[in-house]
Amino acid sequence: MGLLDRLSGLLGLKKKEVHVLCLGLDNSGKTTIINKLKPSNAQCQDIVPTIGFSIEKFKSSSLSFTVFDMSGQGRYRNLWEHYYKDGQAIIFVIDSSDKLRMVVAKEELDTLLNHPDIKHRRIPILFFANKMDLRDAVTSVKVSQLLCLENIKDKPWHICASDAIRGEGLQEGVDWLQDQIQAVKT
Repeated sequence: MGLLDRLSGLLGLKKKEVHVLCLGLDNSGKTTIINKLKPSNAQCQDIVPTIGFSIEKFKSSSLSFTVFDMSGQGRYRNLWEHYYKDGQAIIFVIDSSDKLRMVVAKEELDTLLNHPDIKHRRIPILFFANKMDLRDAVTSVKVSQLLCLENIKDKPWHICASDAIRGEGLQEGVDWLQDQIQAVKT
């Protein structure tokens, strides 16, 4: 198999593997989003809160994603920084219906952006303003304003309104992320 892998890589048939960190506060929908991006026969039926982290894989048309689904519970957030160095992209998930914790999400985002392993890298960040199906959800534009995303000038970023349970908005985000990663790799 080694020769076939090498040959397919040389011919450009093998998908490039990228490491993506999936971050955000607990209960924002990170695991549900990642689950929905996997092929339907590989999806879990019961989603439980992530303890520590889990590693999931899914493929797009030209990339193979290895996603580090990091727990968003307060006691585990300090583990995030140990994975920054190896991440080639970030998916940051926000519960757009949780206005009270939007400030906490912004603090965690600011800490992330100012970390030495992230600060000077042009790493793409995809934001999912998740749970748009809920009555109290604010728009992705409002989430962008509350998180002050317009201040991110040194990294490509994009925000998508999403409903992870139905899968809405997820493909748009992955397509953008794929384009950004390929632009960096070329």
